[in-house]
Amino acid sequence: MMKLLVGYDGSKSADAAIDDLVNAGLPQQGMALAVSVAEVWMPPAGTAAEGENGAVNPYVEELVKRYRANGEQAVAEAEEFAKHAQERIQSILPGWDVQFAATYGSPAWEVLNAADDFQPDLIVVGSHGRTALGRFILGSISQKILSEARCSVRISRGRIEVDASPERIVIGFDGTEGALAAVDAVSKRAWSPGSEVRLVAAGDQVTPSPIGRVVPPVANVVDDINTAETEWIQNLVNEPLEDLRAVGLSAELLIRPGNPKRILIDEAEKWDADCIFVGANKWGARLERFLIGSTSAAIAARAHCSVEVVRKPVGEGSA
Repeated sequence: MMKLLVGYDGSKSADAAIDDLVNAGLPQQGMALAVSVAEVWMPPAGTAAEGENGAVNPYVEELVKRYRANGEQAVAEAEEFAKHAQERIQSILPGWDVQFAATYGSPAWEVLNAADDFQPDLIVVGSHGRTALGRFILGSISQKILSEARCSVRISRGRIEVDASPERIVIGFDGTEGALAAVDAVSKRAWSPGSEVRLVAAGDQVTPSPIGRVVPPVANVVDDINTAETEWIQNLVNEPLEDLRAVGLSAELLIRPGNPKRILIDEAEKWDADCIFVGANKWGARLERFLIGSTSAAIAARAHCSVEVVRKPVGEGSA
């Protein structure tokens, strides 16, 4: 059974992330947890306000009481946010068991701690990028969760109008384990009938120097190298394409020259894709949690649509 954790802070971006679940290809049943975090410091219960010689300091005592009262109010507000998120998720996923939780502290750390306890397959967070310029700066909380989560993470950019129409999905494909994991994640979802997938392979082709272009042996070698690389990708993608088609998806391969960070984003935007799936570099290794790969991070920050960075659960081909 799939498990989903949604980080929710009451913002428009967070609401859009929940609405975007309609286009995430989620199964009819599963478990979900909505988590809201009050970004406050709260003195632990029973904090002493004692000064020298064990005497109670009235000023410190009043300060501790004030901090705790403010913190409790903030946690109560976070709990209301979490309940609201639970209701929204339940309306979108009526067959799911949806719970909520509220706490306080650093939002990114607390969401990651909740994930360590809940062990979700996917964490969903909003991007907080509301404009074209904002897309170049992923929110610090989303960025931290994306970088350090043990599971897959979806950076959601919901649309103004969301419905369950056929989805358009771009998968970054380079033949690596990460790309194959992204294909596997897509093939296991429950997409709307008629949904389409494009596997986009991007790479810098070899180009001869100006002099080399007019020297037949050099130009021929360059052409041979580029042709061989194209054939290599086409051979690698045959099985993934068949896997996607076997579950009813219309799937095709696009090979485009250029930097993957730019090509994947451009192709998704031109095609009006709902989501880009990309693989993380390693599976479950501690180092990988702090370095997911510049391509995945750049795409998550700059894409116009939602982005899922796919990690296999620890124990499934873990590094």
